[in-house]
Amino acid sequence: MNRVSIGKIAVFASAAALLTLLLIAHTRIPDIGGLGVAMDTAAPWLGALIPVLAVVAVLCRCPAGAVAALVPLMAWAYLFGSWWAPGAPAVPESQSVRVVSQNLFAANTSPVATARALAAINADIIAVQELGGSNREAVLGILDDDYRYHDELGTVGLWSRYPISDTSAVDVGVDWHRGLRTRIATPHGELVVYVVHLPSVRPGDTATRNNGLSVLSRALSKEGADRVVVAGDFNTAGTDRHWSAFAPGYRDNHSGAGFTWPASFPLARLDHILGRGVTITDPVVLRVPGPDHRAVSAVIGLG
Repeated sequence: MNRVSIGKIAVFASAAALLTLLLIAHTRIPDIGGLGVAMDTAAPWLGALIPVLAVVAVLCRCPAGAVAALVPLMAWAYLFGSWWAPGAPAVPESQSVRVVSQNLFAANTSPVATARALAAINADIIAVQELGGSNREAVLGILDDDYRYHDELGTVGLWSRYPISDTSAVDVGVDWHRGLRTRIATPHGELVVYVVHLPSVRPGDTATRNNGLSVLSRALSKEGADRVVVAGDFNTAGTDRHWSAFAPGYRDNHSGAGFTWPASFPLARLDHILGRGVTITDPVVLRVPGPDHRAVSAVIGLG
């Protein structure tokens, strides 16, 4: 083996090692200026570099380099392959409700189309964020016709086919209402539902979002209800370093990558439906006209 061949192997092996390290240790990258959180969010997309590495190695006539690409491939499969694993078995319709959550987008130029599309999903519970401005009256006018029960606080709202009560504000770390908690008397028993909109991550500022996650996590940990659903825009990807420690006992469920933002070409899943004491099945991501996020929906088993 000549020096050129050894050099090629060293280059591709080093690239494979670096890619593997970024995949398995992205949460260890210092969050300076938001770099760490950005890498967390981008982590699933690092997998796109693996076939590139393999193809370049083949073009450079370095079979060992192509074989080296199997290492980051296995790391990626270990970290993200479970997203495509079979979910929980379907829950009988007689023991479940469907929940949908949508960030309406404050600058939405077609709120009527958005509201009609949400109503057409035929969910039992609709949770919305960024309710206000030009979209508020349009959304209320349409959803109020299909849903008898409705409540809102600040820029979050909820519509339900079943009676709601005891609605109260939920702190998400900002000085205006972007969270609510309510009780819903479903035919299958009482369900406590939170609708939340966490602060956004800004360039150079992840502390505000992180604080919002901590504040909400503490509130959810103290929640005394047996069956709880938390729906909304968390501005937090499932690969974020702060997500694994958020609200122990609450579980998410999604099919595939389930990316929701931006709506035109989703790169990250920032919207979630979490549950405790319930079963989450049939998760879907829906494209609704108008918003800059896609909607998330799931069946909540209460049996």
